[in-house]
Amino acid sequence: MVKALIGRKLGMTQVFADDGSVVPVTVIQAGPCVVTQVKVPERDGYSALQLGFGTKSEKKVNRPMKGHLDKVGKGYFQALREVRVDNVDEFEMGQVIGTDVFEIGDRVDVTGISKGKGFAGTIKRWGFHRGPETHGCKNIREPGSTGCATYPGRVIKGKKMAGQKGNKRVTTLNLKIVDVRPEENLLLIKGAVPGAKNGLVFIRKTNRVK
Repeated sequence: MVKALIGRKLGMTQVFADDGSVVPVTVIQAGPCVVTQVKVPERDGYSALQLGFGTKSEKKVNRPMKGHLDKVGKGYFQALREVRVDNVDEFEMGQVIGTDVFEIGDRVDVTGISKGKGFAGTIKRWGFHRGPETHGCKNIREPGSTGCATYPGRVIKGKKMAGQKGNKRVTTLNLKIVDVRPEENLLLIKGAVPGAKNGLVFIRKTNRVK
């Protein structure tokens, strides 16, 4: 069984646990996803499924993708993701996969695009300390020296500097599923997940030790 779904982040709320404690959760509309392609080792070199989620207008789909999705006959999808599986014989094109592949207590990794914060300085972006504000100092929020000595005489790659903050692919690991509601296609996952409201996310079973 494949334990992976594409979903949409609906927002955050809180639920009560059996012991009465309050648990912050992220509500995700997970699936239903449609199998749009089955990849086999003989043809593709590995075993995997391509999943489709959401809907897209036909006029927004280019001709190669239209030909690819017309083979499935389930319409056109907003997002496609690929997930590895051990045995592809259990699946076929057009098959629908829902939230019932997950159970309460499962641990998952959630991938999404983080919120874009625009251009940010080193204090906001990396948590640098500010400089002194007294005695005429002018380096209150400046990053300070970024170069090296005579050798190598350049700025090293990867130096933490001002620049674009957010709007990157981020994965939050080992989150716990608090509730599964197959009739509503909803997953309630403890804690926060990357991305803004209505952003697309990819949920897969973690391979980390609990």
